[in-house]
Amino acid sequence: MKKILLAICFIAAGNFVFSQTAEDSVKATINKLFEGMKSADGTVISSCFADSAVLQTIVNTRDGRLTIRNEKVSNFAEQVGKSPKGALDERIEFGSIKIDGPLASVWTPYKFYYNGQFSHCGANSFQLVRFNGQWKIQYLIDTRRRQGCD
Repeated sequence: MKKILLAICFIAAGNFVFSQTAEDSVKATINKLFEGMKSADGTVISSCFADSAVLQTIVNTRDGRLTIRNEKVSNFAEQVGKSPKGALDERIEFGSIKIDGPLASVWTPYKFYYNGQFSHCGANSFQLVRFNGQWKIQYLIDTRRRQGCD
């Protein structure tokens, strides 16, 4: 009986360590994206995304309509690369992280600062895929607002 309980404990501990490692590596990819933004490094930005990645933002137009804006990763990386170093500071909190084999889904509420001044807040929804042992962002959609950010 003791051997069975010991075996169960080892299996459970092994599964916990594996899930922690997978979760940490998912977080590392997302953190690398925001470090790339802060350091204005378009190459780092591009390296975080899969080749076929989709980048979208949900916005309200001036006339109050809800719309989704699409952006190419290459354009985003180029725009970030032209920003002054330290100007783009997106501060995230990791909400839920769900992993199933090569698929990860991550929710990160954020506050965005430009040149040290608060700009807006919202939430990011990431879908990542693990290619050859590396997590890449396949899909990123976010919201942006100026109210209700406290």
